[in-house]
Amino acid sequence: MIGAPPGYIGHDQGGQLTKKLKECPNAVVLFDEVDKAHPDVLTVMLQLFDEGRLTDGQGKTIVCKDAIFVMTSNLASDEIANHALELRREAKLAAEQRQEGDEVSEKVTISRNFKERVVQPILKLHFRRDEFLGRINEMVYFLPFSRPELLSLVTKELDFWSKMALNRHDIHMTWDKEVLDVLADGYDVHYGARSIKHEVERRVVNQLAAAHERELISPGCSLHLTVSYPKDKNRRNSEEVAPTIKLQLIKEGKKKVDIDVGNYFVPDDKLFF
Repeated sequence: MIGAPPGYIGHDQGGQLTKKLKECPNAVVLFDEVDKAHPDVLTVMLQLFDEGRLTDGQGKTIVCKDAIFVMTSNLASDEIANHALELRREAKLAAEQRQEGDEVSEKVTISRNFKERVVQPILKLHFRRDEFLGRINEMVYFLPFSRPELLSLVTKELDFWSKMALNRHDIHMTWDKEVLDVLADGYDVHYGARSIKHEVERRVVNQLAAAHERELISPGCSLHLTVSYPKDKNRRNSEEVAPTIKLQLIKEGKKKVDIDVGNYFVPDDKLFF
């Protein structure tokens, strides 16, 4: 960050962070997963956040009062996620009791009481420095995705893969709205958006790759994704008989024919793409 002290190799090169800040004093600097930083790094940040300047290993002072420093951390993420999910359940229940229609507000905010009672003790226990936490201007809490946000993420992933299929294989892809709901159910609050990405790759991309490998689809064809539910539709949400996503080939006259790829597990190299 600030360079090696006198007598050490690289002393004359200066620090990577201080050198960049000298070139661009109004930069946006990201410290990712700051909770894993060494305590000495936090000591450097005390001067940085309080006085807006850094002194490098050569004794030169770099003024960076116009820079914006962003830190990320997973501390208290489980507590925040569980609290937000509970708030959404309460909001949904209250809306149903008021009978205000199907629309339910997905916007929830973390209360000040929860921040002081739950989040702050966890931060203090880890960093053990009130002066460090006191120099942070604002804390932004990332909450679990709401249902509309999940559907938007699934749509974005499917659009990405459909464009790739079109550009590389001239294959057109469409899907039913129910496909979005089924894929959104694969969301894991602990893994965030990555769980949606993995769910699309596991249930859609691997199936496309297997169909391509077995020559069940060819360039120029049109594919459609649909959902197949168990015979008893009342059990569609049962964990034992989860709905499956099926691949269909659209033939002339818009007739859709199911493509059976059997066990469509494909290695991570994605043969199709």
